[in-house]
Amino acid sequence: MDESLRHRLSHALTKAQADYAEIRLEESQSTRIVYRGQELEDISHALSFGGNVRALVRGGWGFICFDGLDELPSKMELATAQARLVGKESTRFVPVEPVVAETAPWLKRDPDAVALAEKKRLLDEYNEVIWGTPNIQTSGISYSQARRKVILANSEGSYIEQSRTDVTLRITAVARKDGQVQQATLSLGSLGDYEAISGLHGQVEELARRAVALLNAPQLKGGEYTVVLDPVLAGIFAHEAFGHLSESDFVYENQRLKELMVLGRRFGGQHLNIVDDPTLPGLRGSYEYDDEGTPARKSYLIREGVLVGRLHSRETAAKLGEAPTGHARALDYRHPPLVRMSNTFIEPGQLPFSELIADIKEGVYAKNWYGGTTSMEMFTFSAGEAYMIRHGQIAELLKPVVLTGNVFTTLANIDAIGNDLEMNQGGGCGKGDQVPLPVSSGSPHIRIRRCVVGGG
Repeated sequence: MDESLRHRLSHALTKAQADYAEIRLEESQSTRIVYRGQELEDISHALSFGGNVRALVRGGWGFICFDGLDELPSKMELATAQARLVGKESTRFVPVEPVVAETAPWLKRDPDAVALAEKKRLLDEYNEVIWGTPNIQTSGISYSQARRKVILANSEGSYIEQSRTDVTLRITAVARKDGQVQQATLSLGSLGDYEAISGLHGQVEELARRAVALLNAPQLKGGEYTVVLDPVLAGIFAHEAFGHLSESDFVYENQRLKELMVLGRRFGGQHLNIVDDPTLPGLRGSYEYDDEGTPARKSYLIREGVLVGRLHSRETAAKLGEAPTGHARALDYRHPPLVRMSNTFIEPGQLPFSELIADIKEGVYAKNWYGGTTSMEMFTFSAGEAYMIRHGQIAELLKPVVLTGNVFTTLANIDAIGNDLEMNQGGGCGKGDQVPLPVSSGSPHIRIRRCVVGGG
């Protein structure tokens, strides 16, 4: 811990004539490798340093970001002056016990210890696997890694240094034949472990073959089906369709959502539990303290089918009269913290996959994630992969399918939950202009009755 820097930030905070003030500094370095088709399009390495000052006066916020520490006291004064112009009410901000801490990054095989040439060689091999498959029209590979060190100091006496290393890989294969185009995608990530994106040759080959197989796959007849979601798509459902509704800044700003998301309301059967937990080790959404210095903790959103909690910053907790949960997160120093998810998942039940599908005469097995939209409680999701279920067995591959519905109705229609929880770490979460924030989502396989499914 740099005591001279700590003293400098503490001195600047004494200039804040505010109800609350904080300074966040961020030092980062990142590497990116991108292929378009068979060509290497970009290799880049970037370094950055910057920070921000945030002040709270009479319920109004002032926010200033910067790329150097010169004149830090004057930046604090400016943020305070901005907040004073905005603030028109009493400040509601839950106090948190001050913390002085330094956290080490969670690392297994550190990607920074792997030579750039080795990374390129691995991605070249993946590209060769894709292009060894007939009828491939094009492909895309995007690898990125980022190391961040964030320092938070606030007017309550907290001083926290946190470091993390993030790795992501996205691979897409696009097939074409007789004017028809289909694609398949693989998206992976890890918190500080390069091995998570190594040794994927078999998965990449299967990906390319599936893109080609989709050219001849039949189209599903739209209608209501019993649908089984794999852990990836079920986790995305929990995150996108329900998790965002649990972010409490949405709740207190929207009267209709307040009426829908009433604590104690039943949304599903006793077998349904949905959790957000940033304390789980080694996941991309994990951390020890959020970007306001609140200790991370596990939060049940739905327990035994009943809404029991939501995600909070210190401000939203005060406005709704609830406890802070440690979910104020910022994409980087250019942005103030927002209420965000971390690792969101459906807890496992008791059933093996074979029993989930055993009594389904005709249904759909939907896997992976291709895209989708949500609007309040309504959702539309595109599965990355889908198969018919016939008489308790997985049958033919289908062309892409789309699942639509009301999230509350769908939660109530989850009638069985598997025992095979998996966490998906590919991609990132978007909210406002802060995207992609590292998160994880997961679930066991789940079974949904009367789900509306159509062709993609």
